[in-house]
Amino acid sequence: QVQLVESGGGLVQAGGSLRLSCAASGRTFSTYAMGWFRQTLGKEREFVAAISWNGGKIVYEDSVKGRFTISRDNAKKMGDLQMNSLKPEDTAVYYCAASYAPWDVVHIREYEYDYWGQGTQVTVSS
Repeated sequence: QVQLVESGGGLVQAGGSLRLSCAASGRTFSTYAMGWFRQTLGKEREFVAAISWNGGKIVYEDSVKGRFTISRDNAKKMGDLQMNSLKPEDTAVYYCAASYAPWDVVHIREYEYDYWGQGTQVTVSS
């Protein structure tokens, strides 16, 4: 089992940067695929980025390509989402998620993930 805790959210001006972190517990974190999702009030949670267990595969939602970078450090049991050139429309609660997948795949749908963090608020002012 894996427990996830996000950190790094906050308030930033448009064009600024934030780095979100996801700390994982559990001995087998390295066998889990990871993803980041976000949700705004009244809307469904949407996919942002995903990374396979060893970082060999990465995928991004189109609106964040070239601005966001997902990464992970299995030795530290950490996943990160570096967000640059932030826009007001990036404002949301951001969640990290994990699913058991010790093979080179990425998951982009909510139902494919078994474990979720509590979320961290990101607010981008214009």
